[in-house]
Amino acid sequence: MPRNTNKPAVQGAAPFLDKFKYEVANELGLTNYQTIDKGQLTSRENGYVGGYMVRKMIQFAEQNLSQQQTQQ
Repeated sequence: MPRNTNKPAVQGAAPFLDKFKYEVANELGLTNYQTIDKGQLTSRENGYVGGYMVRKMIQFAEQNLSQQQTQQ
């Protein structure tokens, strides 16, 4: 039985992160990611989802930082 001790840094963000995860998996071609047993996927497939999520979050943060600097 897996134990997930990861907690979002912001309270209440978990549902949004889950939705984001499924959107990213869909973009990567894993259309049934929400219903599939993640243990049946390879580490590479699961890693793609997490890695792509991080990449998109960094892009979002960089865009916000650049917009904040231009507004000042």
